[in-house]
Amino acid sequence: MKIAFYGSSLLSSYWNGAATYYRGILGELAKRGYQITFYEPDAFDRQKHRDIDPPDWCRSVVYPATEDAMRGVLAEAADADIVVKANGVGVFDRELLEGVVAQARPGALRIFWDVDAAATLDEMRADDSHPVRRALPHLDMVLTYGGGPPVVDAYRGFGAKLCEPVYNALDPATHHPAPADPKFASDLAFLGNRLPDREARVEEFFLKPAAMLADRSFLIGGNGWETKQMPGNVRHLGHVYTHEHNAFNCTPLAVLNVARDSMANVGFSPATRVFEAAGAAACLITDAWEGIELFLTPDTEVLVARDGQDVADHLAALTPERAKDIGQAALARIKAEHTYALRGAQVDALFKAHARQPEEVRA
Repeated sequence: MKIAFYGSSLLSSYWNGAATYYRGILGELAKRGYQITFYEPDAFDRQKHRDIDPPDWCRSVVYPATEDAMRGVLAEAADADIVVKANGVGVFDRELLEGVVAQARPGALRIFWDVDAAATLDEMRADDSHPVRRALPHLDMVLTYGGGPPVVDAYRGFGAKLCEPVYNALDPATHHPAPADPKFASDLAFLGNRLPDREARVEEFFLKPAAMLADRSFLIGGNGWETKQMPGNVRHLGHVYTHEHNAFNCTPLAVLNVARDSMANVGFSPATRVFEAAGAAACLITDAWEGIELFLTPDTEVLVARDGQDVADHLAALTPERAKDIGQAALARIKAEHTYALRGAQVDALFKAHARQPEEVRA
């Protein structure tokens, strides 16, 4: 089957946290025989900060961020058996979603893949004319990056025919234990872009513990932090490319995950970083959110913090030996239960179960 996928970027993780997710799931679908074309706009300097070259398992189409170019790539949707519009493309999101509905051929599966479901649902509640609300009657399914039962129930309430979470996961071939790199040496490291609905939580869970533990070293990677005032024991790296993530996770004593406000509130939304860190056998400290036990067991596979004081207490008590034990336990759990091979099998089963038979199309 042919998939036409309209998303933010497959080639670059620059201001695009979904890149690893797309690569992991679509790469597994390609192994199962799907012919995939990924359409991404040349926007937000992503093409200047590519992490990968176009993969051999997928046709990559980078189009100018213009209306004419967008309409040109939408016309190719008519050749696909499955047409997917992901949210967060950043340019022409409404037009792309409307185009997917209009341009997909009769019988093709029409899918909205929501990689920021909590935020999308908040927007939908506030706007009766939201493009996703308008599109739901014409879509065959909604797949989400996370969110669990609260997101599924909300989408069903808005009229989605089917909604299923397809969680982040680990690709052991790309994220795995690696030698330490001195440039990432620290007691606690955090990787994430500076976003309005994350900043206050970063202040609480990262900068507050840094101020409390003046004798410890802290490291922050990601875009946008260069103008943020920080304690003197915090070092800022800027953008960290995906090929450096293994060393970034393996070098510090511990790494920190901080959810965005919307994802923390809805729960069941582990970030890509959670699986990358666990795949590298890193000792992970995460802010508390509902559903963490579905992925990692607190105290043995992950350390959970309710606030900055908890982070400081975890770090103060953490020995290299315990950090190693937690990291190894997390790696074993994630490799057994949360790989992209398993997610690919999940999506493959969904596609096959809901593909229309010829007689359905004629009807």
